[in-house]
Amino acid sequence: MDEIALLASGGVDSAVATHLLCERGEKPTLFYIIIGAHEDDEFSCTMEEDLEMVNLLARQYGLKVETVDLHKDYWDRVVAYLIDRVKRGLTPNPDVMCNSLIKFGCFYDRVGRHFARTVTGHYATTVVKDGVKYLATAADPVKDQTDFLCQITPEQLSRLEFPVGAMPKSEVRSIAEQYNLAPAHRRDSQGICFLGNTTYDALLKHYLGEREGDIVEWETRQKLGKHPGYWFYTIGQRKGLRLSGGPWFVVEKDTRKNRVYVSRAEDSAARQCTEFRLADFHPISEGSLAELNTAQSVLFKIRHSPEFESGTIEIRDNQFYLRSDRQLTGVASGQFAVIYVPYTDGRSLCLGSGEIRTERLRRPQAM
Repeated sequence: MDEIALLASGGVDSAVATHLLCERGEKPTLFYIIIGAHEDDEFSCTMEEDLEMVNLLARQYGLKVETVDLHKDYWDRVVAYLIDRVKRGLTPNPDVMCNSLIKFGCFYDRVGRHFARTVTGHYATTVVKDGVKYLATAADPVKDQTDFLCQITPEQLSRLEFPVGAMPKSEVRSIAEQYNLAPAHRRDSQGICFLGNTTYDALLKHYLGEREGDIVEWETRQKLGKHPGYWFYTIGQRKGLRLSGGPWFVVEKDTRKNRVYVSRAEDSAARQCTEFRLADFHPISEGSLAELNTAQSVLFKIRHSPEFESGTIEIRDNQFYLRSDRQLTGVASGQFAVIYVPYTDGRSLCLGSGEIRTERLRRPQAM
């Protein structure tokens, strides 16, 4: 029987994944990955309850539990990526990079290579088409997590299995309750897990400090107020601007002059985007590029949502360009555009992703 490594988080999804494997006679080894900082650091992640849940689950099914300390790798790679992108005025996605670099990167290099398969509680499925394995969307569109898996490699995908991806979340909860799994009534985790009890802004302040700059209206170039640093703001942001007469939306950032540009016009040209470039397009499957070459149109996501956007992919001078079928708002450089094509059974194949690069059609005059 194949040896199986199962990434157990202490949550209900990985618990039910464990149950489903054991129900079919398989005995995975449960691995809990430590990614938070040490307990005496400013940024810490409390893991005692998670580990308690994992150990209770292991005792229930007679499984082994091991912990893998990847906190230094996480901070050296994922947090470094986050700070670098924010400093450059981009909008990063640390959850995407955590999956690619840590859960299926560092973990595989240290542990996973010794196992035939790695199993997780992600809401995703896989499809084998013409002998090629593809990542595919989950049965529950609200819980689908393929967009968070958009930077994994074909080699990583070849060893992955997602047992709960074929069922809705309600069924997962029902199974956990029926079999008295320890995490049955635990709430789903929210936010960035490694922050522990602190905040995202506190993390940015810790690494980048504060530097006062101007908040400027895009259309009139009028100064409206002050901000503590452009890195605290993201394109499309509406809350936290502390400006009267709103709602106001962040539409641009000038990293050189430390300015944040805002607009309250719903149809502001600064907020509209139809086409953008995908830097370093990353295919998930060995068949991804072939699928793109034959696709007349594609589906895509630029943020975590059950809904898809539709558009077309064009390759010009070895660069990927994505054109949306409709005007989009809040598109920011640094976000991942995740590309899909429909599959025959109602699911969609997740082909890969690239970091968005937007070139604004016009900018405010120099001040």
